[in-house]
Amino acid sequence: MTTAPGRPRDRRIDAAVLAATAKLLVEVGYAELTVAAVAERARTTKPAIYRRWRSKAHLVHEAAFPSDGDALAVPETGSLDADLRVMVAHVVAMFADPVARAAVPGLMGEFAADPTLHAALLERFQAGPLGAARARLAAAVDAGQARADLDPDAVIEAIGGSTLLALLVRGDADLDKAWIDTTTSLLLKGIAP
Repeated sequence: MTTAPGRPRDRRIDAAVLAATAKLLVEVGYAELTVAAVAERARTTKPAIYRRWRSKAHLVHEAAFPSDGDALAVPETGSLDADLRVMVAHVVAMFADPVARAAVPGLMGEFAADPTLHAALLERFQAGPLGAARARLAAAVDAGQARADLDPDAVIEAIGGSTLLALLVRGDADLDKAWIDTTTSLLLKGIAP
């Protein structure tokens, strides 16, 4: 077994930095968030943060969208209706979270300015919830539950896009079970075989 030189990373610092980032995002927003403020709040140093995250955007992305596979697990009940409803509910919960709401506008600006950042962060999502949703939708096509020409990415974009727009127009209070049911029904009608 080969070990990396130096001390192993202290996961307590990782957790403290992510927690500090999340709190500061909600308090001051993306634009006003600084790595120096995060370091101070987490009781660590800027170099310690930059050893773990390449940029403020990478840090914010991980704080706003933690890699908690269980929280965003895509079900496979055999019922596309039930599974799609859970997918929509997960996306609503993810984007309605105050930390994500504070992070998304800034991250979108960063993506536009830095295509390599966009690719890196998209890769992180692809390995988790996006990849799982894509696989579930592809399985629905294979099982005859969805149109043969279905583009899983288009469905994922429709879920995310409609959720983000609804949050912008309505606010998170109105994205309740009725909204999730209506959105799921609209999507199902569009993807039905």
